[in-house]
Amino acid sequence: MTQVDLRPVAPSRNPARRFPQLLGGLALYGASMAMLTRSGMGLDPWDVLTDGFTKITGWTFGTVTAVVSVGVLLLWVPLRQRPGIGTVLNIFTISVTVDLVRAVLPDQHRLVWQLVLMIGGVLLNGLATATYVGARLGPGPRDGLMTGLSARTGWSVRLVRTGIEVSVLATGWLLGGTVGIGTVVYALSIGAITQALLPLVAWREPEL
Repeated sequence: MTQVDLRPVAPSRNPARRFPQLLGGLALYGASMAMLTRSGMGLDPWDVLTDGFTKITGWTFGTVTAVVSVGVLLLWVPLRQRPGIGTVLNIFTISVTVDLVRAVLPDQHRLVWQLVLMIGGVLLNGLATATYVGARLGPGPRDGLMTGLSARTGWSVRLVRTGIEVSVLATGWLLGGTVGIGTVVYALSIGAITQALLPLVAWREPEL
């Protein structure tokens, strides 16, 4: 498969194409999160942690998402990671969108609709991830933590990501976050979905 260049590019390069792509991808990501939370069939590891904190604090899902994201961003400091415009927009857009969609999308209790939201949420999440990452305007807080730890420790991105997600999943589960078949489906499929879609949406330097 062709390797896709995802290194950040200056915001001044083709902003009319890349900023709408970034914002659209982030909005879709927030919507996919809302779909998974309303399916009741399990969340991705970071959202299991968020769900656990919502049950303790009583805050909205979006509020906790933003607070956790800012907390993760603080971990960038010792890793010497620098946030970009995409990092800031990631926190704001996803946090707002997930609450807006949850406000109009009720919890589902019939299996058929739970499956629709779970499968649709995973597929949409993969598309959203490819879309906002493909805009190449800077990583989200969690992505930056992963790449920063990998750079500082010399460990592979795969190993670092696995360690982070197992840790946040376990913590979220202990806090009462929702773990289920959707968690397994997400873990097994999200990488393949994102990788398959990235070549279709990633921004590339125009060929001369």
